[in-house]
Amino acid sequence: MAPTWLCRDCLSTGPGDTHQRCPCCGSPRLRSHVELSELSIAHVDCDAFYASVEKRDDPSLRDKPLIIGGGVRGVVSTCCYIARQSGVRSAMPMFKARELCPDAVVIKPDMSKYVEVSRQIRRHMEALTPLVEPISIDEAFLDLTGTERTHRAPPALSLARFAKTIEEDIGVTISVGLSHNKFLAKIASDLDKPRGFAVIGKAETIDFLAPKPISIIFGVGKVFSETLKRDGYHTIGQLQQEDPHRLMRLYGETGARLARLAQGQDSRVVATDGEMKSVSSETTFNTDIAGLEALSTELLKCSERLSERLKTKNLVGDTVTLKLKTAGFKLRTRARHLMMPTQLANVLYEAGLGLLQREADGTAFRLIGIGISGLEQADGTDPADLLEPQVARKAAAERAMDRVRSRFGREAVVRGKLYQTRTDAAAPVSEEEADDLEGRTR
Repeated sequence: MAPTWLCRDCLSTGPGDTHQRCPCCGSPRLRSHVELSELSIAHVDCDAFYASVEKRDDPSLRDKPLIIGGGVRGVVSTCCYIARQSGVRSAMPMFKARELCPDAVVIKPDMSKYVEVSRQIRRHMEALTPLVEPISIDEAFLDLTGTERTHRAPPALSLARFAKTIEEDIGVTISVGLSHNKFLAKIASDLDKPRGFAVIGKAETIDFLAPKPISIIFGVGKVFSETLKRDGYHTIGQLQQEDPHRLMRLYGETGARLARLAQGQDSRVVATDGEMKSVSSETTFNTDIAGLEALSTELLKCSERLSERLKTKNLVGDTVTLKLKTAGFKLRTRARHLMMPTQLANVLYEAGLGLLQREADGTAFRLIGIGISGLEQADGTDPADLLEPQVARKAAAERAMDRVRSRFGREAVVRGKLYQTRTDAAAPVSEEEADDLEGRTR
């Protein structure tokens, strides 16, 4: 099979792979591959998305290191590639990021703006193919199988047009990974960032994967990676040579999955019906908090934010999860199943408080959060006839408070516990709303 080249600037294509520059426009941004016209599964990832949006809106930031995050005790949401050259990374504590890149401009996240830009990009994706599977605010899988006749172009050319349009019309850049399944498309999108367009073909899959570290396999985290290393597995090639039955004996179903992915086998389809699995709200404190009273106040704030989000999306859930992170960055999660689904702040808080009381043992915490899963659409009414009278009264009071806030603003009604602590020195400096990214499961 002869290779084909594609210019990502003028969108010209042609046979061969010997060109250093596009023969039509002179651009060096060529992509050549023997399977370029055959592959149709793509992973699209925006480059440093939040930072790109901010630089688009403020050109004075263009050549400066930029960190999106909040406060001394917060974490880095994302950073531009200039800041990454200094070692700054997403999820890094802000104090560490400032040490590595003291000249960086720091901006707090503007989630409403990022969500709107994400929706604009999503609309362009859906014009390419109906098979779009969003997995976060800034990335998605696309299946362009069968779209050649519609777009009068193979998937690779359609994706190059898409990337060019997003950069010119919306003002942010994207990287594209193109392959024959989701696992490899995701790997490909990370190979050539930013403004990348990488391809992994079927014929090269085994050889491509063999030297790669096992940690590039999704789901292989730091702890499991260390376990694999202790057992003698460092590269995917070593997994390729291993008997799958032995991997299953060692690691159960995870071992079987490792054996399949090591061979580049991934049968997952690009699913358009992915449902939101959970919604959460969390806060990082200015200073560590150990006392139950102060922790419970922060928990109530998180519960109100979580409730607002559930009500906005008309969702209820039945499993509440408490999240705590110690001063030493150790994570604790505890969960409780509810008798009936809810979206009420008071119910969320009471469930979370019951879990918190067992964890507030004098340990100092830097973060608290609450989330809910087991989501379903709310029917718009409270099951008051199934509730205890006291709970029903609280539900009615909360609905009344919601109506007042909808007319006069969120600050029109403040719960007594929060009103007494509005000047608390432990007020949050950053919060990660896991659902702000409209994230969906893979």
